[in-house]
Amino acid sequence: MVQHPYFRSIVLIERLHRQFLELLKAELDRQGIRDINNVQALILYNISADELTVGELTARGYYLGSNVSYNVKKMVEHGYLMQERSTHDRRSVRVRLSEKGLELRNRLRAMFDLHVQALPSDDITEPALEQLNSVLMRLEHFWLTRASHPLASVSSAA
Repeated sequence: MVQHPYFRSIVLIERLHRQFLELLKAELDRQGIRDINNVQALILYNISADELTVGELTARGYYLGSNVSYNVKKMVEHGYLMQERSTHDRRSVRVRLSEKGLELRNRLRAMFDLHVQALPSDDITEPALEQLNSVLMRLEHFWLTRASHPLASVSSAA
């Protein structure tokens, strides 16, 4: 039985995410960085110059999963992030990159820049990536719409 491309896309998206995390892990290993894992490095990269709460990390899509607080705690312990209690809401803690975190982010950025330079050698063009991103954003919207109206999506499919 031939599967609809939709199902193959779901599997591919998940597999690509895992492969990207493995690529990050390999780069951290190559650089001898053992005190941060690949998921934490991706969170760190996405924080960039921002100052965010843990909730904002999740809301902005910088992190998926239930243990974001654990990962933030570990990055603070290892000196990649600095955290401060909000002066307006003492329950809220904001995080930002430390000097060590900025250094790692710059190293990751250099790796991504090398990837961008190498893309044409695998016949991956900028217009193709823009088209891919457009389709992925429409798929994201499709899923968000279905998640907020699950009964409507089931009844319209019947």
